[in-house]
Amino acid sequence: MNTETAILLVDLQKEDQFALPRFEQVIKNAASVIDAARNLNIPLFYTRHINDAHGCDLMLGEPVDGLGRPTTYLAGTAAVEILDELAPQAGDVVIDKHRYSAFHGTRLAQMLGRRGIKHLVVMGVLTDVCVMTSVFDAYQRDFQVTLVADACTATTTAAHYSSLLILSNWIYGLEIFSAQQLLRRWQNQPAVSLRTATPDHLAFLPEAFVEAIEHLESRLVNDR
Repeated sequence: MNTETAILLVDLQKEDQFALPRFEQVIKNAASVIDAARNLNIPLFYTRHINDAHGCDLMLGEPVDGLGRPTTYLAGTAAVEILDELAPQAGDVVIDKHRYSAFHGTRLAQMLGRRGIKHLVVMGVLTDVCVMTSVFDAYQRDFQVTLVADACTATTTAAHYSSLLILSNWIYGLEIFSAQQLLRRWQNQPAVSLRTATPDHLAFLPEAFVEAIEHLESRLVNDR
């Protein structure tokens, strides 16, 4: 395995204020990739989104309760901990962040740089918020990015797929896999993926959104 590769797991935490479609499958897929990465000695970087318990330095407009405390990702509570099924192990890196992107206000880029990491395999939640901003920021910092589509989700399937389409259209060189196909690639078996080579290659009209989703999914399971 390329020693320049690392896994970035975005906000796979116990916070339960968001109903996430097919989240159990996302956890299962992420776990399979994590297990394979450990066997291949690929380093793992986890992020935790954390809001100050006293409401200090929150994002503009962050929802708060009557006492001014954030209503989600509250520091010092179980909500900010990584899911037990995906829990970090010794040697893994856990980075706490206070904004959407894994790179904003953190030392993630410097830590990756010191290890010679140039390629990130990204999974996590929410696809349309912290995952998407982290992928854009990784790209702006010249990291090659792979996204595991079925190890990500959002509060709606529409938001999830909208984000995948946007990212695939504008992150040049982005490669999107299903978890199963990524594992096949790592096992040196034939595998399919969707790679971005031209701008707006998945462009669609609003009324063709469902067709665009079907086209994207078909590209993740066959070579056509």
